[in-house]
Amino acid sequence: MPAIRRRKASFKTSEGVEVAALLELPPGTPTACALFAHCFTCGKDTTAASRISRALAVRGIAVMRFDFTGLGGSDGDFGNTNFSSNVTDLLAAAEFLRDNYLPPSLLIGHSLGGTAVLVAAAAIPEARAVVTLGAPATPEHIAGQFKADLEKIRTQGEGEVELAGRSFTIKREFLDDIENQKLESAVAGLRKALLVMHAPFDAIVSIDEASKIFLAAKHPKSFVSLDSADHLLSKREDAEYAATTIAGWASRYLELPEITGETNLAAGRVRVAEANRAFLREVFTDDHRFYSDEPTRAGGSNLGPDPYELLLASLGTCTSMTVRMYANRKEWPLEDIDVTLSHRRDHVEDCEKCEESGGVADIISREIRLVGDLSEDQLARLLEIADRCPVHKTLHNEIRVETRRVE
Repeated sequence: MPAIRRRKASFKTSEGVEVAALLELPPGTPTACALFAHCFTCGKDTTAASRISRALAVRGIAVMRFDFTGLGGSDGDFGNTNFSSNVTDLLAAAEFLRDNYLPPSLLIGHSLGGTAVLVAAAAIPEARAVVTLGAPATPEHIAGQFKADLEKIRTQGEGEVELAGRSFTIKREFLDDIENQKLESAVAGLRKALLVMHAPFDAIVSIDEASKIFLAAKHPKSFVSLDSADHLLSKREDAEYAATTIAGWASRYLELPEITGETNLAAGRVRVAEANRAFLREVFTDDHRFYSDEPTRAGGSNLGPDPYELLLASLGTCTSMTVRMYANRKEWPLEDIDVTLSHRRDHVEDCEKCEESGGVADIISREIRLVGDLSEDQLARLLEIADRCPVHKTLHNEIRVETRRVE
């Protein structure tokens, strides 16, 4: 089975801070893209974040997780951050995905990250579904977990707090910010499918917080108990269960984005639309939709075959179909046919010199494996038939491409 592709990435926030991110890409073309927000003071590489991301990637959903400003591999001072800045980081992450991969149609947040995605969701129009894991109903809840004198922080401007055995500097602005958040109205106006996941015996965030979120939300909404899981979902089976549940639930809501312009294509017509502002393209036929892209070495995200691979696929599939049709008509014992193709010229150079004429030969190498109890004459005849496939003939004919601008 092809392996999940893991890719490091980075993007800048609206404040110009460099944020470290990681993408988990499925072996094939992603069916959707998810954005994962980690818990407060944690990082993108927590057990829950990594295991859930991998499990979703196996199920065809690409996932990006990142370190909030001042944490993990991201730049910036954590002491200068607050809940609102976490939301801003999420919006910057969504913009990065929108420009370079696929826009996030699924938002997942763990603990305070779950609270943050509930607020950020309204500003991410492509998001169709939101999932919270052990999330508090208000950011204020997190202040109750601090082992510190909060009044002292208010009077002195900042102070050290202890959370999960670690010390952090918290400023008065952080406390002021979380008190000013109005999460209930954000949840009530979500207008996206919501899945609330929480463990009944969560020792960090009470399940009462999940009840508040669920009651404030409007349908469609769902609640799933995480049973005996701890707050960090540190057990593999708990993270796997969460991922499986999220993937199954989300499949109901992650419909293909609505496209503009012509949607009912006639047979034989193909439409290509931009899927991001780099090289990713959505290809539509009368009954099908798929992606085309460039490899990472050419500046793409490698989420689909490149244009030359599509060209080779056209010739290869037509060759295979034509040979099979002929063998069936003749009732020859052709058990299997395998066609492998390659193109000799570098496609990047070709694109850069597309306005120049002549000087370079395009050579397509086609290898055909024919399996079955076939005579030498039959094998030779099938190779002749391969050269008669319609796409082969088209490539050998003089081709004119007529281009016109339309409104």
